[in-house]
Amino acid sequence: MTIWFTAGHHFGHANILALRGRPFSDIAEMDEALIGRWNDVVGTGDEIWHLGGFAYRCGPNYGSEVFGRLRGAAKHLVRGSHDRKHTSALPWSSIQDYAEIRYGERTIVLFHWPLQVWHRRQHGSWALNGSSAGQVVPGSCSVDVDSWNFQPVSIEGIVLRMEASAS
Repeated sequence: MTIWFTAGHHFGHANILALRGRPFSDIAEMDEALIGRWNDVVGTGDEIWHLGGFAYRCGPNYGSEVFGRLRGAAKHLVRGSHDRKHTSALPWSSIQDYAEIRYGERTIVLFHWPLQVWHRRQHGSWALNGSSAGQVVPGSCSVDVDSWNFQPVSIEGIVLRMEASAS
């Protein structure tokens, strides 16, 4: 089982193409590409943490159909600013506004927005966020799809990036 992180898909959100300069001709192409890239890396037995921005202004049926096509045994949501009732109604394994997980001896803080300070930062914890907005501070990393070639990033990928940025 691999642990994955991602955010900012904005499934169904037509304006995200222009807002983020995404390289897709329309929302249907974008959504299909994002679903494909998710499923290219996430296995059926894997755990994935979505740090907000799952879908926006699409109906509950469309959001449910997209969700059902995405691989992963455990799909967790850390809510972002656009994750309202239709997204929260999906069958997530857990839903929260903030989470902390352990990876070996390290605490990893999960939040939608970039943080300047977080729990146990002075003891080497990391903060992952789901928004590419804001200044990234040492010890933090965005998992927004726009920052990771439109696909989730594994915990191993996070470790490599964080260790490279520390040296």
